[in-house]
Amino acid sequence: MKTLDKAVLAYYEEGREYHRLRNGIGLIEFERTKELLLENLPSPPAVIYDIGGAYGEYSWWLASMGYEVHLFDLSETNIKLSRTLKNEYPGCSLAASKVCDAREIPRADGSADAVLLMGPLYHITDDKERIKAIRESFRLLKKGGVLFAAALTPYSVLLYNITVYSPDDGEMHLEDPAFLKMVERELKDGCHINPNKVNYSGLGSAHLHTAKVLRAELEIGGFPDAVVHGVMGGAWLVRDIDELWKHEASKNALMNTVRLMDTHEEIMGLSGHLLAVARRG
Repeated sequence: MKTLDKAVLAYYEEGREYHRLRNGIGLIEFERTKELLLENLPSPPAVIYDIGGAYGEYSWWLASMGYEVHLFDLSETNIKLSRTLKNEYPGCSLAASKVCDAREIPRADGSADAVLLMGPLYHITDDKERIKAIRESFRLLKKGGVLFAAALTPYSVLLYNITVYSPDDGEMHLEDPAFLKMVERELKDGCHINPNKVNYSGLGSAHLHTAKVLRAELEIGGFPDAVVHGVMGGAWLVRDIDELWKHEASKNALMNTVRLMDTHEEIMGLSGHLLAVARRG
């Protein structure tokens, strides 16, 4: 079994993922993903495996609604950090929180009503190993169970760096030939080659999916009818999301634009973040 980029695991072991979904573009990602989960999940107390679930933001939220949630993540730090959320959800608990690889989950066949695969598909750079993770989710799901699989698009790194480009503030990746060469490869075949984060500190080596490629990989893994959503639409481009999020009217306005653009194939890549929803036949 091939391992992940060491820089990726080191990032999580430093605890830098903690509370990512509570500010900036993470606010939009979290809000829209929760909507899609509620639209497609069975009623509590269904069994949910949150695989690659980091420190458990989704896990604890789902547990608070009565679901039986098992959190699995490759980072020991993330599993430890997940315990800190218990204070935010009094009376709730996770059924399990375990250090584990998405390609080999220690649970029985057909034991889950739903699987969240929120990070592994972009962190696993080898094609065959990604399919292995998808097939593992298929194995774990009951017939009719639902898979939620997240991906980053080949445009995500470039688009983000366009929005922050500012020579006066030192944000100058767009002027760096090595960075542009890295992005050119991403647009060509989805391979984000960035060992030890040499050219760009935001993401270790990864695989970036178009909606078409994401559907194709899910079909190979046993899910032929996946629906892909553009989770953030173009709303993440707005300035000062944190301030706008404090006001119900502006928050609703942003989320309405996300829903409008949700499944429009021509512009889905603008989202940067995709979520596929598929059921085991």
